[in-house]
Amino acid sequence: MDYKKAGVDIEAGYKSVELMKDFVKSTMRPEVMGGIGGFSGAFNAAAFKNMEEPVLLSGTDGVGTKLKLAFVMDKHDTVGIDCVAMCVNDVACAGGEPLFFLDYIACGKNFPEKIATIVKGVADGCRQSEAALVGGETAEMPGFYPEDEYDLAGFSVGVVDKKDLITGENLASGDVLIGMASSGVHSNGFSLVRKVFEKELTKEGLNTYYNELGKTLGEALLAPTKIYVKALKSIKKAGVTVKACSHITGGGFYENVPRMLKDGMHAVIKKDSYEVPAIFRMLAEKGEIAEEMMYNTYNMGIGMIVAVDPADVETTLEAVKAAGETPYVIGSVEEGEKGVTLC
Repeated sequence: MDYKKAGVDIEAGYKSVELMKDFVKSTMRPEVMGGIGGFSGAFNAAAFKNMEEPVLLSGTDGVGTKLKLAFVMDKHDTVGIDCVAMCVNDVACAGGEPLFFLDYIACGKNFPEKIATIVKGVADGCRQSEAALVGGETAEMPGFYPEDEYDLAGFSVGVVDKKDLITGENLASGDVLIGMASSGVHSNGFSLVRKVFEKELTKEGLNTYYNELGKTLGEALLAPTKIYVKALKSIKKAGVTVKACSHITGGGFYENVPRMLKDGMHAVIKKDSYEVPAIFRMLAEKGEIAEEMMYNTYNMGIGMIVAVDPADVETTLEAVKAAGETPYVIGSVEEGEKGVTLC
């Protein structure tokens, strides 16, 4: 008896690392110390030596049951972007610059090419957010996961000067809410998605083209989560102070928007201020999901919201566009009980 007969192939692990090396190297920043394969990832703190009071920020998350669609379609090159996005967007939401990222892949059987493809997606996400992929772990767990399945999670560490933290403390009545378009469902609510599209969760069903989507169902649902790091950096570079910020993830508008508000402030968002993507309309109609539940579960086409002074609206819109994202003026902040009204 040996480890391989028990279901763990060490040689496959070595091959996975070899195949992913170039992807990892492509994410390196000058502050990264040492090479690939160490016991820990080292990052030189010189990155923030000029800050008055540096504050470290962290975010951790996974891809959730969206992975089930990747399994059916045998498409694994974008779920890594989702994993990075869910973490670095939270860091950026507080005003931070993501510095580095680490991933964790647990699988039933290590297929080196598949693992390398997953990590390629992680590296893509890291390059989009300008974070270094400084380490990770691939755990082969036979008997725990089916051979063709895996889970993917990770975490990011970032930094911000304390004076630049986005806290919502300076919100004032009349401040304007600007939303940035999402790419679709992102990485939340897929247990409900899979229930609604239960009959379509085959390779044939997910590869079916829908005119209203302008793509296949699988392409619409697997579209990688938007990374808003560059857009938020662009706003800051333009000289705009973001007073509050919300990453619209699990819990949709009703849970996430109040998190950006201080006590005594109320957000009012106009639902007709932008076009809700077709995938959400299809999901609501097919699943007979009430509108309130949709806004309480999904991003409904808006992945990130910032609050700015009315005088900064045009500058903010131009900065977001310059970063390649699509912005909308979606509402405002007023005095009242902490919460959100969608009208």
